[in-house]
Amino acid sequence: MLAPDSVRVVRATAATVVRHGERISGRFYDRMFEAHPELLDLFNRGNQANGQQRQALAMSVAAVAGHFAGMKPVPLASIVGRIAHKHASLGVTPSQYVVVGRHLMAAIGEVLGDAATPDVIAAWDEVFWLFACLLVAEESRQYERAGSSFSRPLAPHTVTRVHHDTDDVTSFLLEPDAPVRPHRPGQYVSVAVELPGVGRQIRQYTISSAPDEPSLRITVKRHRAADGRPAGMVSNHLHDTVRVGDRLQVSPAFGDLALPSGDEPLLLASAGVGSTPIVAALRHLAAGAADRPITVVHADRAPETHPLRADMLDAVDLLPGASLALWYERNPVPHNGAHVRSGFVDPDLIDVDPAAHALLCGPLPFMSTVRRALLDRGLPAERIHYEVFGPDAWLGTEVPSRSAS
Repeated sequence: MLAPDSVRVVRATAATVVRHGERISGRFYDRMFEAHPELLDLFNRGNQANGQQRQALAMSVAAVAGHFAGMKPVPLASIVGRIAHKHASLGVTPSQYVVVGRHLMAAIGEVLGDAATPDVIAAWDEVFWLFACLLVAEESRQYERAGSSFSRPLAPHTVTRVHHDTDDVTSFLLEPDAPVRPHRPGQYVSVAVELPGVGRQIRQYTISSAPDEPSLRITVKRHRAADGRPAGMVSNHLHDTVRVGDRLQVSPAFGDLALPSGDEPLLLASAGVGSTPIVAALRHLAAGAADRPITVVHADRAPETHPLRADMLDAVDLLPGASLALWYERNPVPHNGAHVRSGFVDPDLIDVDPAAHALLCGPLPFMSTVRRALLDRGLPAERIHYEVFGPDAWLGTEVPSRSAS
């Protein structure tokens, strides 16, 4: 809880900090990386270049400050959990929060100038440390559950198979040197690689295999340069250079997108490479011979660009209570028992049980459109779960509930 004086200061300055949020976060990252270039190993340089990481940080700080100051409640436990999972997958250490806090406060001071009085800096420093303490505590719990620690966040795995799903999507089967704890459908792992001329880089990739399968499988989309966005360094490295027998450093499974247990209806909706956690969930359900009602929805450019399409079709065929709806922008191919449509997803055509839990994964516009339609049709917000690839730009917005390149 913020001290009363800090509450007063945060309320008085929140609008100013929000207005300059992206400038503050930009200056923060510039300062921190200049002083600690080794921390670049933990950050997606593509997201730094396109501004997504800066925007996400600005929104997170503003949302949490508003919550602590009693201005606008946010789902704090969910925000803390999501960020803590990501940090634990990277091996973030408690001491790194000291570095972050120092440079964040300095950035606020630089951008706000004379308005950044000692009282203002002290109040926002209190906000940061309240948030940081929550994160450190949750990260410690996540390390313990995963059987890892910030001093040893990654372990060696051997690539046993490489399968090209589409022109831009490849799956890698991985065998750990030592037994690892089972993952939950929807979770991800971090993968670290050494890039020539760059150094170590870490990315997160959703596990596309079921927990009871003998091998761990990740499915990676190649991110090509487009619309001013740089090519994904790690995804292109994996596609172009990693072969059977190679060794990768991989974290335990993390992530808070959980497949609800029980027999309640499910809606599993994905677009593009967002099919990866959905396929993992479907394979898990099929292995357990689940007979609960399941509606599966997927949208893609075309059948030939649909990642893990055969896996999705096969798993749905094994589930007696499952139905499948596919939307393709071009070349829709009929499939036995599936509703195959041309164009973009029309949420009004999605069959939704009012008692269902919904899991959404894909680009933000897709998830936002589907989520809004589900809310309009009466599905409670707490039953709608989602997975974000990249910095979570929904933090602090109406969504109550990770990064690959």
